[in-house]
Amino acid sequence: MIRTENLTKVYRMGEVEVQALRDVNLEIQDGEFIAIAGPSGSGKSTLLNMIGCLDKPTSGAVFIDDIDTGKLSENKLAEIRREKIGFIFQQFNLIHTLNALENVALPMFFAGVGRETRLKRAEELLAKVGLGDRVDHKPSELSGGEQQRMAIARALSNDPEIIIGDEPTGNVDTEAGNAIMDLLEGLNREGRTIIVVTHDAEIAARAGRTKRMRDGKVLD
Repeated sequence: MIRTENLTKVYRMGEVEVQALRDVNLEIQDGEFIAIAGPSGSGKSTLLNMIGCLDKPTSGAVFIDDIDTGKLSENKLAEIRREKIGFIFQQFNLIHTLNALENVALPMFFAGVGRETRLKRAEELLAKVGLGDRVDHKPSELSGGEQQRMAIARALSNDPEIIIGDEPTGNVDTEAGNAIMDLLEGLNREGRTIIVVTHDAEIAARAGRTKRMRDGKVLD
């Protein structure tokens, strides 16, 4: 389970303080599909960064399986990100000099998986997301929807329990967005916890539960 307690994040820019999160309390159960919705600047992506161990809170805490992540070393946080969490970004964040197979296999390289094993798994994951015939294509040779599906395959490479998507349909058309949500729903049925940030009400409606944010707070 993921739990936040009085989670607060303040960014300091010179003499100006921006309070991105204000005493956020949220529980996400194992195997849940939750959407975090709200307008730009509401704190959605900041909350996702905290849950995903990409940043530490100013005060309060984030617990993953009852472990206070704010007390962990950078090496331990990297281990959690590598083994437990798969990330999907709005901008895809693919390496454009690598083909699809190499992009998906890369996280397994950093996890110490042998070459033959990681290439075989990467090929299987690309087939799973409907890109079995695109393994040799580089990101620039694929549509936005195909690039995002490649990014989903990459997120699955180390078999994470948690998938975090920051506006995963934000840079694709409606048809591709629906296909991406179909994939995420399928992953949820397999037992994975899915957390999606979105400003799109139709996308949020496809999650099992929606929490709305405004001005750094989660609204009840």
